[in-house]
Amino acid sequence: MINFITWIVAGALIGWAASIIMRTNNRQGLISDILVGIVGAFMGGYFLSPLFNVGTINDGDFSMPALLVSLGGAILVLLLTKLFRNVLGYLVFIIVAVGIYVYFDCWTVASTSTFCAGVRALPFLQ
Repeated sequence: MINFITWIVAGALIGWAASIIMRTNNRQGLISDILVGIVGAFMGGYFLSPLFNVGTINDGDFSMPALLVSLGGAILVLLLTKLFRNVLGYLVFIIVAVGIYVYFDCWTVASTSTFCAGVRALPFLQ
């Protein structure tokens, strides 16, 4: 129970710090700060932890590098929410996500599916 409370407090502090850095503090309240901090720690763990070889607060690691990775993830969450505020940003995100999926599914795994064969046959990808 005490770990859960510590997790919420650390998430709130990280979300608050990220909202100050991204200048969204006037629009956010305590619940948004907590959500940004916790989701940011998950995203930091997924994207930034392999780069820096550091855990996050979600792993129970409350060291300074782990807090900085979680803060980086929270800033990434706020950047994505700014991107999703307009339709064009949403479309760009979808196109990039599909491109990443096709790259990892068709080229690195060397899939033999008909979809990947069709993608490899596109003239502008050769």
